[in-house]
Amino acid sequence: ADAVIVGGGPAGLAAAVRLYENGITDILILEREKQLGGILRQCIHDGFGLTRFGETLSGPEYASRFIDMVLDRGIEYKLNTMVMDISADKKVTAMNREDGMFDIQAKAVILAMGCRERSRGALNIPGYRPAGIYSAGTAQRLVNMEGYMPGKEVVILGSGDIGLIMARRMTLEGAKVKVVAELMPYSGGLKRNIVQCLDDYGIPLKLSHTVVDIKGKERVEGITLAEVDSKGKPIPGTEEEYSCDTLLLSVGLIPENEISKGMGVDMNPVTSGPKVNESLETNIPGVFACGNVLHVHDLVDFVSEEAKTAGKNAAAYVKANGVEAARDNDIILNPVEGVRYTVPGTINAASMDEQLTVRFRVGGVYKNCYVSAYFGDERVIHRKRPVVAPGEMEEIKLTKEQLLQYPDLKTITVKIEQE
Repeated sequence: ADAVIVGGGPAGLAAAVRLYENGITDILILEREKQLGGILRQCIHDGFGLTRFGETLSGPEYASRFIDMVLDRGIEYKLNTMVMDISADKKVTAMNREDGMFDIQAKAVILAMGCRERSRGALNIPGYRPAGIYSAGTAQRLVNMEGYMPGKEVVILGSGDIGLIMARRMTLEGAKVKVVAELMPYSGGLKRNIVQCLDDYGIPLKLSHTVVDIKGKERVEGITLAEVDSKGKPIPGTEEEYSCDTLLLSVGLIPENEISKGMGVDMNPVTSGPKVNESLETNIPGVFACGNVLHVHDLVDFVSEEAKTAGKNAAAYVKANGVEAARDNDIILNPVEGVRYTVPGTINAASMDEQLTVRFRVGGVYKNCYVSAYFGDERVIHRKRPVVAPGEMEEIKLTKEQLLQYPDLKTITVKIEQE
């Protein structure tokens, strides 16, 4: 195949459509689930598509827009197919029931495997391992797709977006959500989700708190919350008891990159995703990454936008028969002082589009601050922000015209500045 896309979720679908629109039609999408659409199929709440389609859609509605585009163009896909391995020369080994184990030699590969839930947050909690402890995403799937109710009295540990959304979902299904506890002094979710999912339903959010004990042998009977100090250690004497039959864990997402690491892709230790350049290309020529496998997004609209960039550049790579322009003058993006990472990590002004969106997350809550970018020692971008927080992705826009004015530029430093 000219292009193999690993993952048929929102990133993989948008990348496939853009590849096709750029003249590459020999495309194969490999998806391990029994339907296209990825995680969106279980996200039945609305709020998707405001940026991309200018209307508010549910997850399945948003996914179906892209699934229809893929079907209309006759793009080939295989479901129930597990990718086992990808070699450095882009040979994809996969398996399913119909074809058994098979190999496909690809000219370009787009990694769009999404992310998985972090489960480790629960492992250092003392107590037995009773029934009734779920990750928030598993509970979401049980309620929205399988039609099962995980429990009636719920405590949620972690204030990521899925945890916040499940607080509302469980309440709407008749459960009593007692409290949402968050280890950090700030929430990991979007502000709008805190308002719409907790405040609107009177569910308390306890920041700088964690679960220190789980009661119950066969089934969860209750949990103990305690306040934590600045180092995250429980403070003796602050314990509170909550009776509950269910504990949901929403303690972060990790990009799904076992295959990427196996093929030799350089990883960014901060994002747990691949390091990419302005084309979203990894260190292996012709291998691109987009969506939550690259870094965890807060809005699916940004996933689709990023996937379009990967699709367009993968198409250009295939058309050029794998011949890449020289990359002598790469500019390194340097995230410091509050900025945890940037995507992309390097830029070549000659190879980039007219405009490039650089996305990043911050490491804490900053109020009345500035997002600044320095070209060498010169401050070029200085944008006032009333508040920036880890739960909301930030961005700056760079133009080709702007960068070409600095022919000897080696680094762009992105930082948060307080006046």
